[in-house]
Amino acid sequence: MVKVAITGITGFIGSHLARRLVQLGYTVYGIARHCASRRLEPVKDILNDIVFLTSDITDLMSISRALETADPDYICHLAALTPVRLSFENPFNYERVNYLGTMNLVHAMMKLPDYPKRKLIVASTPEVYGFHTSGKPLKEETPFNPSSPYAVSKAAADMYVRMAALVYDLNPVVLRPANTYGRKFESGFIVEYLIRSLLKGERVYIGAPESIREYMYVDDHVNAYISAIEKGRKGEVYNIGTGQRIRNKGLAMKIAEKVGYSNDKIILGAYPPGYPLRPIASDQPYIILDSTKARQELKWRPQVNLDKGLEKTIEYWKSKLMC
Repeated sequence: MVKVAITGITGFIGSHLARRLVQLGYTVYGIARHCASRRLEPVKDILNDIVFLTSDITDLMSISRALETADPDYICHLAALTPVRLSFENPFNYERVNYLGTMNLVHAMMKLPDYPKRKLIVASTPEVYGFHTSGKPLKEETPFNPSSPYAVSKAAADMYVRMAALVYDLNPVVLRPANTYGRKFESGFIVEYLIRSLLKGERVYIGAPESIREYMYVDDHVNAYISAIEKGRKGEVYNIGTGQRIRNKGLAMKIAEKVGYSNDKIILGAYPPGYPLRPIASDQPYIILDSTKARQELKWRPQVNLDKGLEKTIEYWKSKLMC
């Protein structure tokens, strides 16, 4: 039986990926940090189908013990601190978890026998590209120019695993997936924030209305990890994006139209009251990915367009708010 270990299994993508891998017949080991407040709700329906291991990636001995127990053929490294806005207030914690945690995982993996034969799939982010104003889709070789402590921590981790491929004969694959939506347990990210707030008739704020982004539905994101497990090449990086660009204000207007909400409560150019400090200068004007390499080598392509994905997410939040 092929074994896959997932760090951050209770997170957004980790829980969806675990469910899909169980359906495909993999033996899944879930690795998550022990804490009294940890929510198991995202994986509640598959708890009997996975092996749950408690570990802390910021502790080398802890993650080493977890990997020794799992003895995985594949490791999907999804554990991370992800809200960009919070990284400005606590940059050291982001470096500790995202960068040093990844270093620990790399070196824990290298303690396993025949580690070059095992594959490590690492979640990076387009945020590593940072400021680029050419207006052209960003390629995997685009220079890093990060604009937040979060992006710096992920850029460092991204570079470390690729270094380990060259120096230590590690077998990593790095994915840089576009902003993803379809959350069921969090409403602090832009798509879910807009949907939940607009469904409740609340005022919404768009801090960077002119910024151009692409938004990917969760199923397409998970499919990219499956493709990377099956086809990803050692040391390679793959952008994972839809190519369907939209301005943040256009996203808000599109969602408002779908839920029948008046545009007069959409506030452009300001963050919500109480929003964590984020310098306006940190908002990149443009992050659109060139995913040609993933389409050619991984045979991956998005299946859910923005309208369909938003409608699926709206229906979920409608049902949740009615409960």
